[in-house]
This record gives sequence, structure tokens and C-alpha cells, in this order.
Amino acid sequence: MHISGVQAVLPVHRYTQAEITEAFSRLTHADEEILRRFHAATGVQGRHLALPIDDYPKLDSFGRANAAYVEAALDLAEQALSGALDKAGVPPERVDHLVFCSTTGLATPSLDARLARRMGLRADVKRVPVFGLGCAAGASGLSRLHDYLRGWPGHVAALVCVELCSLTIQRDDTSVANLVASALFGDGAGAVVATGRGPGPEVVATRSTLYPGTEHLMGWEIGEHGFRIVLDAGLPAFVEQVLAGDIRAFLADHGLTPDQVPTWVCHPGGPKVIDTIAQTLGLPPHAVDVTRRSLAEHGNLSSVSVLDVLQHTKGRPGRPAVLMALGPGFSSETLLLHW
Repeated sequence: MHISGVQAVLPVHRYTQAEITEAFSRLTHADEEILRRFHAATGVQGRHLALPIDDYPKLDSFGRANAAYVEAALDLAEQALSGALDKAGVPPERVDHLVFCSTTGLATPSLDARLARRMGLRADVKRVPVFGLGCAAGASGLSRLHDYLRGWPGHVAALVCVELCSLTIQRDDTSVANLVASALFGDGAGAVVATGRGPGPEVVATRSTLYPGTEHLMGWEIGEHGFRIVLDAGLPAFVEQVLAGDIRAFLADHGLTPDQVPTWVCHPGGPKVIDTIAQTLGLPPHAVDVTRRSLAEHGNLSSVSVLDVLQHTKGRPGRPAVLMALGPGFSSETLLLHW
């Protein structure tokens, strides 16, 4: 599989971290001084939101929040996929397989069906809507495109990820997990167009890892209130415990060690997670510069973030690269690329 086009897009409504801190404090009645400390600790400078910031008090039910999600997500998905198709030089009617990932809203028919109609994809396009992979979905979606194109190398496959994290806001939740989430997550969409033969970085191998007994580390508690964040304080320590060994084992299967990989495309889960990845793998500081910049400029875009990092990464021609993301399950997704 070759990655022929990547496009990440962001909503037009951008606010500084300070503006978001103030608005969240008014909406939830959380202590503003505590919020400032949480929000400053993430290193996020600003984020793009699906709606104007003054519209969020109107989202007083899960139904209203989800209706806003459906409308905004479809527009962003179209922008992302159109951009990726343009970069790949592929018209919409050539897309054979479409994987659509999102974990911040619900729709049936799924948004990929509406997107296919809006963009003029063929009626026989193979659609796979995926819910629940969270932050890992961008990397996992790329792996599933790779699986498909190994069987159908003459086809064109596309991945679209949309996450509108701000629309899951919980105004009655002042837990540490929700305060951290309010400081970290942003909104956006990303798309990849992949071909079995063609230009762009080649996916050489993939690996999915599911860690038993770790469901409590990350996810949603879903109820009449909508999506309430589950984010365990022990997550960075668990990542430190398992990730480096798994990555080293994956690379060893292909005759590589981390120091032989010059390019790292890492999901910006948060400052502690980024630090843990770099330190446990012994990476030089510049190896995760693009990841840190993505977090600072946009926040954590869940599944979209790794696609944003990929879009802005310039790999070394002829050299390997690793793309990786972590998500609910708890799980990790890793891809070995050849630039």
C-alpha cells in the first residue's frame, strides 16, 4: 500500500487556550484557577471548535449535541476527503473502499453513506464505518486499508476520520478526567487516499496490540448525558511499562532497532505520553517535534491527530518510518513505512 494523499482539516472557529478556559469555567462552574493549571499543563496554545464558542451553552442535551455533530462532521469529512483525493490525483468515482472512523457522535445511516452521496462516490463502493477505536483509529484505519489493498492492489482505498471532541462536553462533570479532557481535546477531520501501486510512502507492515484488563484506562461512559470521558491517571505509567518493548519487538521482526528509524509519526496523546514515547524508545528530541507542534497548535484531535502529524512529516527517501497511535481497549496500532 502506498499513501498517495493526506489531508487534515480544522473547523473555522479557533480560540486561544485562555478563551476556552474561561468559557468552560462559565459553562461548568468549575474553579477557574484549577482549570487554568490543568489547561496550562497540556502545552496546548489554541484549538479549533466545531461551533462558535458562544453556542455551546445551547447544547443542553445529548440530542442537540449529536445533531450538531452530524451537520459539522459531514462538512469536515467532505473537505478532508476532497483534499486527499486532489493530492492523490484521484477522482471520487475511482474510490473502491471507504473506511470511516469516528468516536464522538452517532448516525444511522452512517456518515460515510451520506458522504458517498454528497461526493459522487460509486454506488458499489465498499463502506466500513468504525466506532469506538478513539485515538487509535487513524492508525488502525491505515492498517485496514493496507489489509484490503494486499488483496486488491489495483483498487483505490480511502480513510476518513472525524472527531468533534468539543461536542461531548459535560457541564455537570468536574472530575479530574473531564478537566484534563477540557484542556486537551480539539476538533478536526483527516483523510488518506491509498493505492496498491503508486507514489507516496509505502506501508511495509502493521501490528495491532490489545492489552487485556485495561478497559478502565480510556474510553467513554455512555448514558443519557451522552459521552462522559474515562481517562485513568495511570495511563502514562502503563504506556511506559509496555510500549517500548512492543515497538522494539515489532521492529526486530523486520531487522530494525529504534535508532535505525529516522522518522516517527506519533499520535499526540498528551505531553506526558509524548515524553514517555520519546524517553522509553531513546529517541532524539527532534524525532517528536511534529507531534509536539500538532498538540500545541490544535490539541489532541483523537483519531485525526496522527493523520495531521503524517501530513506535516517529511520522511527521508529510502528510509524507514514508524507511525503509531494508542487508544481505548487499551490498545496500540503500529505501522512500519518505507518513505
